[in-house]
Amino acid sequence: MREVSESHTGWTFLTNHARVLAAIAEDRGTRIRDIAARCRLTERAVGKIISDLEEGGYLTHTRQGRSNEYRIKEGTALRHPADSGPTVADLLALMAQDDNGHSGSPADTQEAHAHRERGPMTTPAPPAGD
Repeated sequence: MREVSESHTGWTFLTNHARVLAAIAEDRGTRIRDIAARCRLTERAVGKIISDLEEGGYLTHTRQGRSNEYRIKEGTALRHPADSGPTVADLLALMAQDDNGHSGSPADTQEAHAHRERGPMTTPAPPAGD
């Protein structure tokens, strides 16, 4: 997930919860202060989001000295009923593709998801006489 250099107003496709989760996925030992700077949120907002994610069963943490080590439960299904099927791991993989410069186009993403669900695609043979 890239850091945005200019400010933005209005709606966005990703929630702050997804942004925080992606930041943690990149560095399980990251500090709340660093997540806040990266996601352009307050430390208080990040703390609340982490609490939400833990209460929702998406995230746990263990204390390592003076810092936290986070663990993402990647097999957890996404929260909204319309998103049933994809998991947190699927979302993070999609976000990581974009960060790594892969195309991640909707067609590529839909094809990869469909391939996982039904197995390899086969091309039907052309009708006889063509």
